[in-house]
Amino acid sequence: MAPESLEELDRVVHEPTRAFVESTNVWQFMQTYGIEDYEELIRRTTTDIDGVPHSGVDWFWDELVDYLHVDFFEDYDAVRETETRTVESASGERETFDGPQFTNWYPGGELNAAHNAVSRHAAPDTDVRNQVALIWEGEPGDVRQVTYHDLHEQSNRVANYLDSVGVETGDTVGLYMPMVPEVASILYGCLKAGAIVVPIFSGFGVDATATRIADADCSVLFTGDGFYRRGSPVHLKDTADAAIKQARQERGGDVVEHTVVYERIGTADDPEETLTWTRRDEWWDEAIASQSDDYEAKSLPSGQESMLLYSSGTTGEPKGIVHTHAGALVQAAKEIYFGFDHKPGDRFFWVSDIGWMMGPWTLLGNHALGGTIFMYEGAPDHPEPDRFWAMIDRHDLTVFGVSPTAIRALRKQGDEWLAGHDLSSLRLLGSTGEPWDPESWQWFYDNVGNGDCPIINISGGTEIMGCFLMPMPIQELKPCTLGGPGLGMDIDIVDEAGHSIADTGERGYLVARDSCPSMTNSLWRGDQRYVEEYWSRWDGLWNHGDWAQKDEDGLWFLHGRADDALNVAGRKVGPAEVEGAAMDHPAVNQAAAVGVPDETTGTAVVLYAVLEPDHEPTDEHRDSIAGTVGEELGKPFRPREVLFVDAFPKTQSGKILRRAIGGVYRGEDLGDMSSIENPEALDAIEDAR
Repeated sequence: MAPESLEELDRVVHEPTRAFVESTNVWQFMQTYGIEDYEELIRRTTTDIDGVPHSGVDWFWDELVDYLHVDFFEDYDAVRETETRTVESASGERETFDGPQFTNWYPGGELNAAHNAVSRHAAPDTDVRNQVALIWEGEPGDVRQVTYHDLHEQSNRVANYLDSVGVETGDTVGLYMPMVPEVASILYGCLKAGAIVVPIFSGFGVDATATRIADADCSVLFTGDGFYRRGSPVHLKDTADAAIKQARQERGGDVVEHTVVYERIGTADDPEETLTWTRRDEWWDEAIASQSDDYEAKSLPSGQESMLLYSSGTTGEPKGIVHTHAGALVQAAKEIYFGFDHKPGDRFFWVSDIGWMMGPWTLLGNHALGGTIFMYEGAPDHPEPDRFWAMIDRHDLTVFGVSPTAIRALRKQGDEWLAGHDLSSLRLLGSTGEPWDPESWQWFYDNVGNGDCPIINISGGTEIMGCFLMPMPIQELKPCTLGGPGLGMDIDIVDEAGHSIADTGERGYLVARDSCPSMTNSLWRGDQRYVEEYWSRWDGLWNHGDWAQKDEDGLWFLHGRADDALNVAGRKVGPAEVEGAAMDHPAVNQAAAVGVPDETTGTAVVLYAVLEPDHEPTDEHRDSIAGTVGEELGKPFRPREVLFVDAFPKTQSGKILRRAIGGVYRGEDLGDMSSIENPEALDAIEDAR
């Protein structure tokens, strides 16, 4: 794909039928408010109404509360209010902000996210009380179902336990857990009690876990003895213990006064032999089961912190992203209801650990609507590469969300693994995390969605607990598109000077012109880094850091991270475009492009490739792949080297860690690599040189 062109993607693949369009929640919303088409929907919810600045955003987020039946204990005084705040930069300069940077949403209101997601559904007079809130399958094949009534009582026990050990509103509680149903009751129990949940990816090692525990100053940590991954037990408690010890050293004092350990892999019978046990440790059954199942969720201010989610920073120091009860709740519920067209019978499966944003997003978004989610513990290819397809068939799942990298890996295994599995229960597909290549997008659409399910390809991030861009199910779709701005999200594409170029068809920077309720409430350790990371490049614009482009039909596309741009001989191209060109070669299944210093051009392209199963790593392939890239993008972007590996380092959600690949090649300190799932892939990158 040429750097400035969308020709390869310029074909409509998905065309929803009129009957399907009129069945969708978003179409019903449009009828309610007299909105005629998609373009008017986006204008109405994201831009000015009758010339009043930001009035569309205000109108939508106000109407949404009643439309989705969000339950406030105390009504809010206004949709939002802007706070004036002075921030001192690293150089000592002081700057005052009175725009969207610091916005309080639903001021004066009080609510509780867990009350909305669980408690109200479990009331004796509701139809939802005995419906299944969560279906879980462990990697060995064990299955459990949890009703709203069950989830309500267990989360109440968690809340009572937190009260019993002195946890108060605003205290932080770590969630370093295997993917078992109890993670939902822990999340909601913390929210009911007013504690701030700190989800930590269960695949993190000691350093990454310690950094988060120390930075958040967690007083309680929920963990497990272990979990199963590719048929073997992975021990978690020892890592948690070492992380607590290191966190105490980092802080110079006590953190984690209480540890609650869930038994997953069977070590409770003899903890003296298999686990290190301290005075702070209690088994889940002892700590939680004895508590009362009666608890009234606290009434909390709309802006009360609900979750502290960590995102890896470019400096190597993770960023503490702060979300509120109102913001996280309404954003997640909106996206599930409209973008994923929530229906009462849906069974929603998004491949994510609770430690990533998509985990809490899945829970809050679906449970706010009384829906059912599916949760899986283990690896996508265990015991065979058809594990996902078997679970979709076995549990009649209706929505399936996964990363493009995961689909590329499963596509590599061959179509035969889909044979014999009935995937007709699926209504919609989802994806996030990185740009698609057209071939894999098409394979997902044709083979998993049977050429009928729209791919709701979304992009936003931990910083907003949701999506800047997401297709609506009423739209026609082209391969790889992200549709357009999410409802209530004032999004634009700008040039280097910050001028809008969205309607020119040119590629530019993805920005937000306004706040939204779920936008991070600054950062955990202060305003300075928050302003510098997101608001410093252009006045009043949130810099999201992605290359974006809008085609003549109004469909939006992303081309990778702008800070990853390869500047070769004065010409810039996104790594995703080099990778897309490489994957046009029949031998290439996956690709990762990085920039390296070059005496002649300043920067040269180095391409790493994962080959299709029936191709061998040969010099002929190196030349041929480099030639394909050069022919499609131009001679300056022909890779200086093509290197072959079996796998790329990636996050648990499937995102390729391009920064790590480039850092290994250049011999740099990699900084924070805590999000990596397969660290052995870094050794393979080094060996490929």
